[in-house]
Amino acid sequence: MNLRSSNKILAQAAIILFFFWVIALILLTRPLLNNQQSEVSNDVLQRLSKAVSELESLKVRNQELQWILTNFSHEAQSGKINKNIIERLRSTLENKIRVPINFGGLEKKLIDGPSKEYEVKRRAIYRGVQEIWYFVQQELEKLKKKGHDQSAPELASLIQEILNSGKEHEIVLLNDLQELSSMEGHDAWRTTESRALSDLVQRRLHYLQNPVDCSKARKLVCNLNKSCGYGCQIHHAAYCFIMAYATKRTLILNSKKWRYHRGGWEKVFLPLSDTCTDPSGLDRSNWPGTNETQVIELPIVDMLSPRPPFLPLAIPRDLSDRMIRLHGDPQVWWIGQFMKYLLRYQPESQKMLDQAKEKMNFKMPVVGVHVRRTDKVGTEAAFHSIDEYMLFVADFFNKLEMKEKVPVRRVYLASDDPSVLPEAKKKYPDYEFLGDVSIAKGAAVATRYTDSSLRGILVDIHMLAHSDHLVCTFSSQVCRLAYEIMQTLHPDASSKFKSLDDIYYYGGQGPHQQTAIYSHKAHRTGEISMEVGDILGIAGNHWDGYSKGINERTKQSGLYPSFKAVDKYNIVDFPVYSEVAVAE
Repeated sequence: MNLRSSNKILAQAAIILFFFWVIALILLTRPLLNNQQSEVSNDVLQRLSKAVSELESLKVRNQELQWILTNFSHEAQSGKINKNIIERLRSTLENKIRVPINFGGLEKKLIDGPSKEYEVKRRAIYRGVQEIWYFVQQELEKLKKKGHDQSAPELASLIQEILNSGKEHEIVLLNDLQELSSMEGHDAWRTTESRALSDLVQRRLHYLQNPVDCSKARKLVCNLNKSCGYGCQIHHAAYCFIMAYATKRTLILNSKKWRYHRGGWEKVFLPLSDTCTDPSGLDRSNWPGTNETQVIELPIVDMLSPRPPFLPLAIPRDLSDRMIRLHGDPQVWWIGQFMKYLLRYQPESQKMLDQAKEKMNFKMPVVGVHVRRTDKVGTEAAFHSIDEYMLFVADFFNKLEMKEKVPVRRVYLASDDPSVLPEAKKKYPDYEFLGDVSIAKGAAVATRYTDSSLRGILVDIHMLAHSDHLVCTFSSQVCRLAYEIMQTLHPDASSKFKSLDDIYYYGGQGPHQQTAIYSHKAHRTGEISMEVGDILGIAGNHWDGYSKGINERTKQSGLYPSFKAVDKYNIVDFPVYSEVAVAE
């Protein structure tokens, strides 16, 4: 039940109580009005005494009812709704106001939630609106450029007006879809299911990492010192953890002399285990070893051979239906759960982040922007100006302002280039920029592996993940890491981003495939044809209505309309961890 529904019940109950109070007051005081000139009889005094008593009783009942409804409202908001709570509310209401209560099937909706097909289609419509606007916008931009090239300023001006109006239409449509989603009464279920599913995975990971007897436990040893940056190293640790989960082995993370902190992982994050950190065993082998080998050492994902089926972007079969129903990108949700367990801060680290947040006055609403430059530009990624990022920041706030007043357009800006923050503040004085130039300086290649640099990257990723929306480049490991963590903070944050380049991917991942749900006949240069059911290996989304990939049936490579295909999830048999009970 959402807040609006619970408030409605509260209002109805208050009206009923007020009505009873008025009737009681009139009936019990009418004799006083009829006998104003006579002495107050014993009968009237008795009536008055009874009226006062009834009013006191009503007051007590009203307070009880207010308390119950208020707590029910809080439970609805937090998602802690179950059948027992609903039945208790029904029984209490009926006892207190003497009126039969019928929720009209609302309790079933709250507990059972929507169907998987409904949730998938709802999110598909939202993405469809975005994709059609990408296409229309790109085509109109091409026409506008032709108008300028052909010295037709009036045509270019008209097209710009159409673009502006079209953007408003898209914003209103997306807002309406989000509002409709919250009005249909399933938000409480989404919150409850998100917490329950995450809790189940976290308990499984805790069980895996805390064997009863470490000396007999099967182990997977992972060396943290991969020669790459922070985001890359965290993704390396997460890959190791996924491998440990899939092989049902306790992960031993070897982080001695970690380049980001010489004291090791446990100086920044909580240990992965309370009972088992010893990497020794009766026998030892490099990957893959055998099922009986007690200790297996894992290489970096690039050197992994043979490659098992459960590498990202695979999801576990036993949880797949729940994940697909709950989340717009269950593959990222799954990876986010390993990040949630891995990145549990030591108290000192958490205190540092809290102080940084308070010092910079980090408040909602805020858009997180990550501008990756230095060693990435020209090798793994193209240069993107601050104006390109701010275009999508403006989109977010324009959309928000269609629904509510935004007193401050706040942006958390992270970069490895110290010049970006001053440039943004100068170019966009109507925005409030949060960030720290010293963090950018520490993120430079020459100073990347220092304690101050580590603190800076921790702050950047934390603030980016806790923003309302993320604008960045998915070619950056930091950007993808913030996006993965963001999934652990919301029931579904799969649409809370805009990447200026790549679609989401995981380094060393297995194939990312899509399935054609509509046929398409190529009619433009560079397009490929496809039939319903064709499997497409997707290489990227061009954010112009088209994606690039290869049709695995025809072996043709090229562009195809993004809206005509959906992700094909790689659903794999992972261990089901029957030792860990599924919470009711």
